[in-house]
Amino acid sequence: MAVPQRRISKTRKRLRRTHFKLEVSGLVTCPQCGEMIKSHRVCPKCGYYAGKATYLNGKVVKAEQVKKAENAGKKSTRKAPAKKAEKAE
Repeated sequence: MAVPQRRISKTRKRLRRTHFKLEVSGLVTCPQCGEMIKSHRVCPKCGYYAGKATYLNGKVVKAEQVKKAENAGKKSTRKAPAKKAEKAE
């Protein structure tokens, strides 16, 4: 089994790892409000996409409200817990 002959110093180790950083990709500024958002998404702050307002039932809606409306349309598949019958004394 390979064993290093000498301990790698902290500086040498850190210099080697300088390229392992994470990059935030796909962020752009919203042309309407200037907020940093993911590209090709509705802006969660102002509710605009590609310079146009997102509408739901005739009102400008923000991204969170669109998700809530989509989830409200789905039926719940979970069953309600059965109630236990109380014992008669």
